[in-house]
Amino acid sequence: MSAQTETSTAAESAESPTSAQGSVTTVYQVTGMTCGHCEGAVSAEVSALPGVTSVQAVASTGQVTVISASPLDEEAVRAAVDEAGYELTGRA
Repeated sequence: MSAQTETSTAAESAESPTSAQGSVTTVYQVTGMTCGHCEGAVSAEVSALPGVTSVQAVASTGQVTVISASPLDEEAVRAAVDEAGYELTGRA
């Protein structure tokens, strides 16, 4: 039963993760990042989007965690990642 509870909790978190301040956390999958420079380039571009308060890019996993004041338009995030020279493949 605990496995089912963990799965439900993970699924709920992935769909609508919010903090006490009402911020939204979304994890995206990005291809092409291989180093710290890549992480910085993606972070800089995504951070420039309106409402973004935090970005953490991890080259080893290809995951980019974005915290924003409200849900972001995925196409805007895709364009920012593209501008950095990488490809957003979707949500992780």
